[in-house]
Amino acid sequence: MAQDADGGMSKYPGNTAGAKFGTGYCDAQCPHDVKFINGEANLLDWTGTDSSSGAGKYGTCCTELDIWESNKRSTQLTPHTCSTDGQYRCVNATDCGDNQKGDRFVGVCDKDGCDYNPYRMGAERFYGNGSSFTVDTSKPFTVVTEFHTSDKTDTGDLVEIRRKYVQGGEVIENPTITLASKQYNSISDDYCDAQMAAFNATNHDEFKAHGGIKQTGKAMEKGLVLVMSLWDDHDVNMLWLDSVYPPAEKPYPPGALRGPCSPDSGKPDTIEKEFSDAYVTYSNIKTGPFGSTYPSGGPSPPPSPPQPPGPPSPPAPPGSCPGGTLVKCMGLCPSSPPIVYKDCIADCGKRCPK
Repeated sequence: MAQDADGGMSKYPGNTAGAKFGTGYCDAQCPHDVKFINGEANLLDWTGTDSSSGAGKYGTCCTELDIWESNKRSTQLTPHTCSTDGQYRCVNATDCGDNQKGDRFVGVCDKDGCDYNPYRMGAERFYGNGSSFTVDTSKPFTVVTEFHTSDKTDTGDLVEIRRKYVQGGEVIENPTITLASKQYNSISDDYCDAQMAAFNATNHDEFKAHGGIKQTGKAMEKGLVLVMSLWDDHDVNMLWLDSVYPPAEKPYPPGALRGPCSPDSGKPDTIEKEFSDAYVTYSNIKTGPFGSTYPSGGPSPPPSPPQPPGPPSPPAPPGSCPGGTLVKCMGLCPSSPPIVYKDCIADCGKRCPK
């Protein structure tokens, strides 16, 4: 998300909380449920949807890169562009692009985005829960995202986003699909144009209207804030990720089938009651040159010259934090078996300062 790293504290005197307490959040949906925007409480016209959520007058918008939205059944990678620079408080339905008749596609941001969802693109056996899928979500795996530029340097214009997975020592490329007699397995402006045409959506191509993939690169150049969350969807029950969306009867229109889940699934009341113990583990997050961040990803760096042995490290006293910080402690946890990893992460949380 192209939000301020300090959560807006330096811009807005009323914001004394900062990013540590979650202020400054924004995304391309221009959410109205954020309770503090630009250092002010979002109280005007507030309407609650449940005990913890609702919607106020203002929304908070910015370019959004959904680098990995997923559950066990379905996954997608989606850049969303905005014509504004950084975090922006929108003030009315048209400005925010609210989901009212005619408003969704006239706001400052591209709410639909240009997604790559293997299931939606026809590769229904690529990603899922079980050994019959190419990527088996019942086992640990690594998600790799590559950002390719026009001149193959770190400063060139962004022209392509590529996705790979690593599981069981194998590097798995995104599935290749065919649109208008051309093959694609990554996100580019050309792919986005072809997808819009295939799904009869060219009349509201807001991704292109707000600058396309180059605009996403501009936001990345300034810096994006990494947000990780486990969430449910009060608006459309997450059907856009793993079911039929927009809701339709068979035969489904092109692009409506996005995953194998029932159109009746994903209701927040059911999710929060029956799956309150759900969890996900994100670990070993790395950045670096292509092929440098995952096993079998490229040539190994040259070995370091031998160093003289130093004094042995003293044993960690009982109750101390291994590694010295929470992040380093979590990095020491073995990735498998999953139950051991989960227990180790929990132990780090108890022993290390936040």
